[in-house]
Amino acid sequence: MYLKKLKIGNVELENNLILAPMAGVTDLPFRIIVEKFNPGLVCTEMVSSKALFYGDEKTKTLLKTDGEKHLISMQIFGSDPETMGYATKYLNDIADIIDINMGCPAPKVVKNGDGSKLLLDIEKAEQIIKKVVENAKVPVTLKLRKGWNNQNIVACEFAQMAEKNGISAITIHGRTRDEFYGGKADLDIIKQVKQSVKIPVIGNGDIIDEESAKKMFEYTGVDGIMIGRGSMGNPWIFKQIQYYLETGKKLEKPSAEEKYQILKEHIELDIKEKGENVALNEMRKHIAWYTKNMKDSSTFRDKINHINNKEELFEVVEKYFNNI
Repeated sequence: MYLKKLKIGNVELENNLILAPMAGVTDLPFRIIVEKFNPGLVCTEMVSSKALFYGDEKTKTLLKTDGEKHLISMQIFGSDPETMGYATKYLNDIADIIDINMGCPAPKVVKNGDGSKLLLDIEKAEQIIKKVVENAKVPVTLKLRKGWNNQNIVACEFAQMAEKNGISAITIHGRTRDEFYGGKADLDIIKQVKQSVKIPVIGNGDIIDEESAKKMFEYTGVDGIMIGRGSMGNPWIFKQIQYYLETGKKLEKPSAEEKYQILKEHIELDIKEKGENVALNEMRKHIAWYTKNMKDSSTFRDKINHINNKEELFEVVEKYFNNI
């Protein structure tokens, strides 16, 4: 009933479960791991349009897709229409969908007038959307929050403006910028956005398991859901939600052996992509997420944080999972 194919512009997703763009999380190795569990769409980390405009090589590496098989949405942020237009042209040949970020609450993004700061300036937001849509050869989507704060709830107004200017789908996170990721996501505003436009609306916020996924669909009537923090250390969530929506039953949680095999592959992919030193640093947070609430996990994580070579890391990870 809720699980279905989803058409965004001229692109059809196999299903309507989407991996959210998350800075420092949804890199190439993580996306390859998540793709094993059949999301309809995966999203890159958000990319600075200015960095692309100035030819920053490090930024370009965020857009690598080697080894990926699923449809990919690439997210850009910025508050200058010209650089956003340039970034759009850059992405046209490598992205299946281009997403505009008007939701990021991070201070370093907001202080430059980017991300959710644009929720305070609908005219500038409209200029950006027009420029991106005008330069795009692929469907363009928009991700936003309910507003800047509780005195500035603008999600429906923004959604209608975006639809009028050629946006193919809206993702709405049910929190204000002031709330960051605290409190509970507001499902009512998501429902209101869904009712205010004809294009597909994707609900985002607090989807952490099968029940919360079903509730998002049931309560708001959204066309799809976007899963962010619920996928960290838990790429299985896509398969679990899909099965639950199809059958009404729950899959068994992954065994320690399954977790070990996926984590091991994730580490290997990260080392291959980024080199040993960078990968070991970056994988610490992922290892913490994979082993959260598992037996003796805090002691294990402390040990992981002091390892500086891959041989020792693989040995310690294997030993931990064997003991479980």
